[in-house]
Amino acid sequence: MIELSVADGVAEVVLNAPDKLNALDVAALAELAEAYASAERAAEAGDVRALVLRGEGRAFCAGRDISGVDPRDDDVLGYLGGRVQPLLERMASFPAPTFAVAHGACLGVGLGLLIASDIVYVAETAKIGSPFANLGATLDSGGHALFFERLGAHKTMDLIVTGRLMSGTEAVAAGLFSQVFPADEVTDATRAAARAAASGATQAFVASKALIASLRDDRLGHWQSMDQENRAQAALCDTDDYREGFAAFQQKRRPEFTGRG
Repeated sequence: MIELSVADGVAEVVLNAPDKLNALDVAALAELAEAYASAERAAEAGDVRALVLRGEGRAFCAGRDISGVDPRDDDVLGYLGGRVQPLLERMASFPAPTFAVAHGACLGVGLGLLIASDIVYVAETAKIGSPFANLGATLDSGGHALFFERLGAHKTMDLIVTGRLMSGTEAVAAGLFSQVFPADEVTDATRAAARAAASGATQAFVASKALIASLRDDRLGHWQSMDQENRAQAALCDTDDYREGFAAFQQKRRPEFTGRG
């Protein structure tokens, strides 16, 4: 599902499972981690000086692949805390500037992949937010910290409770990500920016990256927030609403929540 190529100092990592909107299961997360590890080795050898992350098909990444998940014995903490968070931390510390192309659905873990990238170029028609209102689950992968930091408490809660998704245009205007482009231009624009970065002062960029990381909630706070998200999600696994939300999603029907544990 995950492809890695290197050309002209730029590594390109591609999520290539368009039939399922590039949703990520445990195996795909392991592949993605290995792709970043390979690109990191190439960066340390001087062969990679920028990285682009993108998805094939109609979406960047629709989040976790829950098609085969049984919510009655779902190891959410193992998935989020044991797989997702270590991957995002590795992505955030990549030793060169990283770019992501956001188009279509950018949800859940997909949103986390964007947050862990340095620069995110977004299609006007991208869909970004917290779709978990109908799953009995909560926003994860660093979404709470990003939304609260950029949008404030009231708008963050509005997006979570309503499940409304922001367009790419709205997300960039709100300061969530870098620049917005027409959908048919965003990939080329991202690649061009990555090539320019790859011919630039890589070590200066890496120094700025470290400085920004230290300023942004001292970065430790970001990962602590994600750990709290992971534990909240794990606790929700024991609720009737979580099980109902998963079943409704898998059966393609509207959930009937009780609001009780």
